[in-house]
Amino acid sequence: MTDPDFPTSARAPEPLRVVVADDNPVVRAGLTALLTGRDDITVVAEATNGREAYEAARDHRPDVVLLDVQMPGVDGLAALPHLVTLAPVMMLTYSRESATVEEALRRGANGYLVHGEFTAAELVAAVKDLKEGKPHFTATAAQTLLRNLRGGGVDSQQHTEQSPPRAPSATPLSQMQPPVAQSSGRVSGRKGTAGFQLSTREAEIMDLIASGMTNHQIAAACFISEKTVKNHINRIFAKLHSTTRAQATAKWLGVT
Repeated sequence: MTDPDFPTSARAPEPLRVVVADDNPVVRAGLTALLTGRDDITVVAEATNGREAYEAARDHRPDVVLLDVQMPGVDGLAALPHLVTLAPVMMLTYSRESATVEEALRRGANGYLVHGEFTAAELVAAVKDLKEGKPHFTATAAQTLLRNLRGGGVDSQQHTEQSPPRAPSATPLSQMQPPVAQSSGRVSGRKGTAGFQLSTREAEIMDLIASGMTNHQIAAACFISEKTVKNHINRIFAKLHSTTRAQATAKWLGVT
């Protein structure tokens, strides 16, 4: 019989297990560092494309999967129908097009966050809520949902009630072959840091500049302030003898 006056040690809950899937190593490292630095969340695996994400989810059985859209080989949308059978999936991406948001939700995504539209604290809250079945959407995705709701009339609603839409059939991952050459929308090659004497962080930021990101997006991806981004860019421009992003990008990619 337990003495009610005798203190008992409560067992700490197991940390929430997360798989992070993004082909950008800077974004992936930032997300992993942010989430793993907590007692209640841990990143159990990282992935660079949809196939790796599925394999990681199958092997580790995470509580949540954070999934990018544009990745080489099997992208996020292609892998999504497979992943949602294993764990709740939150899209975490720079892709803000309405069609992409709609397709992700149609394929089973439980939330959609666009980089630059959330803080680190909001990301942590979204991951925890997703485990509890509470979806999260940043402004862009929420606007898409609102447009859909406003655009769907009575006839559409009645059709939905009579015949609920079926989830799209998923092509087996084993049958998905990456194209011979596929771009993820990000910079895939550069001259390197040696000739310009850029630090590792400066090289990472220059890669993001060359991929077309704004200072706000870079700050969100690297989990630093916009002021810090501007300081890095000033040093980068000085080392690359450039005064504009276009000039710096041309030199960085070796096309000058």
